[in-house]
Amino acid sequence: MALNLKGLRTVAYKVSDLNKAKEWYSKVLGIQPYFDEPFYVGFNIAGYELGLQPEEHSADPNIAIVVTYWGVDDVQIAWDELLANGATELELPMDVGGGIIVAAVRDPWGNAFGVIYNPHFKLPG
Repeated sequence: MALNLKGLRTVAYKVSDLNKAKEWYSKVLGIQPYFDEPFYVGFNIAGYELGLQPEEHSADPNIAIVVTYWGVDDVQIAWDELLANGATELELPMDVGGGIIVAAVRDPWGNAFGVIYNPHFKLPG
């Protein structure tokens, strides 16, 4: 069974100083984050999300610096399909609030591949 991806939703960057990164991105983007918590800061860029997450262990090769999240209807089904096809666990499926569910794997070449269900996402235009 192939993944039924709905398109790009979120790109999340790991940063060593979340507050400094939030200030910098707010300045260069010309907007304030719509979501601002100690574990995640989110900016709405033309209907897509640029996220900032605190980097927990910068020397740990298992931590992804950039994760791209692709929209799906069911994170658990997509997660199971990815693992069944040779991916390895990176971020377990979790509800991060507001009905938003995310998970990430590493593909066989070590790239971070995330999936997200976000009931609030609407395509631009």
